[in-house]
Amino acid sequence: MPRTRGLSGDWKSPYDREIARLAVPALGALIAEPLYTLADTAVVGHLGTPHLGGLAVASQVLLGALSLFIFLAYGTTAAVGRLIGAGDHHRAAQQAVQGLWLAAAVGAVLAAAAYVFADPLLRILGADGEVLAQGRIYLRISLFGLPGMLITLAGVGYLRGLQDTLRPLKVAVFTAGLNLVLELVLIYGLGFGIGASALSTVVAQWLAAGAYVWWIREAVTAHGVTMAPDRSMIARLAVVGLDLFLRTAALRASFTMSVAVAARLGDIELAAHEVIYQLMFFLALVLDAVAIAGQAMIGRFLGANELPQARAAGRRMIEWGLATGLAATIVLLITRPWLPLVFSSDEAVLSLVGFLMLHLAFIQPVNGVVFALDGVLIGAGDMRFLAVAMAGAAAVFIPLALWVMAADAGIGWLWGAMWALMGARIVALLWRFSSSRWLVPGAVR
Repeated sequence: MPRTRGLSGDWKSPYDREIARLAVPALGALIAEPLYTLADTAVVGHLGTPHLGGLAVASQVLLGALSLFIFLAYGTTAAVGRLIGAGDHHRAAQQAVQGLWLAAAVGAVLAAAAYVFADPLLRILGADGEVLAQGRIYLRISLFGLPGMLITLAGVGYLRGLQDTLRPLKVAVFTAGLNLVLELVLIYGLGFGIGASALSTVVAQWLAAGAYVWWIREAVTAHGVTMAPDRSMIARLAVVGLDLFLRTAALRASFTMSVAVAARLGDIELAAHEVIYQLMFFLALVLDAVAIAGQAMIGRFLGANELPQARAAGRRMIEWGLATGLAATIVLLITRPWLPLVFSSDEAVLSLVGFLMLHLAFIQPVNGVVFALDGVLIGAGDMRFLAVAMAGAAAVFIPLALWVMAADAGIGWLWGAMWALMGARIVALLWRFSSSRWLVPGAVR
């Protein structure tokens, strides 16, 4: 990670080593996760165009569920981090167990609903004909792995709360590799179709879930905790998770709106926007690694009633976010002359991608600070504020995006609206961080 001169004027910080210890493995795990979809895309693409189209729309449904229910990881990390800071390993293990039950329940209900309404969900995303048929096969088989995927999120959150990001990295790398091997054997070796691709992912997801259940079971045994569900604790977890759910929903609504507006501006604009969107998503993985370190460390400091350390570590997270964002800016500017060629050969698209890469490059320091502040405030358990702040930012962005569409103002103006979105977020989050309202000590916020 890049080093930057601290806000206090120092180049080094006592928190740097711990941030790196947590953030680097977290980054590896974050990058490994999309390899599931990448492997599916690479293998299924050779089955035919309708198969690839079906995979594309079905994956959007599954990835949407994953992002909306990321609170199972984030909320658990913050809560467990506080309890570990307070020295209460017994309640931390309880938190983990109830997180598993919540994940299993949500996953089962969501999978059943999506199975029944598979066709309408896929049609909303534009699937029809053979694409719809292939998407239905992939989605319905994949849904059997959805509870396992959400259980994995809860398990990841528990280990991060324990300040352990290495085991999640090992699980992510192993299961991504296993998924690819299974796909190659079933599809290329045995001649099965798109359903085999989905089945491979389901197997990998349940093996990952099994690993986390095993580790949590070890903690349960060590600390004398029951594996039985506790309805009151599950309900409290759901309430806390609702705020993070709403925050994520507002963020996804904003990004979905940006794609919808780009589509109405023209095919070239949509193609260029999609390239930039995918680059932005990849860079977000890098920035999110710092946020994960923030979630774990801030929760622990507040649980231990170490408020000065929590603020100092939070300040250092901001510096790391800024430095990482600046590094991303430099990389994008250096690669701007040739990187678009990886994604397209259309001259009009290439020209527009080159223009939009300037927006993407210069907004990265803002994104880096926003991600870091997100991590700090999630670690502090300040979920309600995050939900309100994100809703406010969406309320700024969506009318601007609608104006761009109505006025046919061009995609540059759409990215001006994206600047407004991130600007609203950074102002709100910096204001909150500068106050002391997020600094609530204790084992439970």
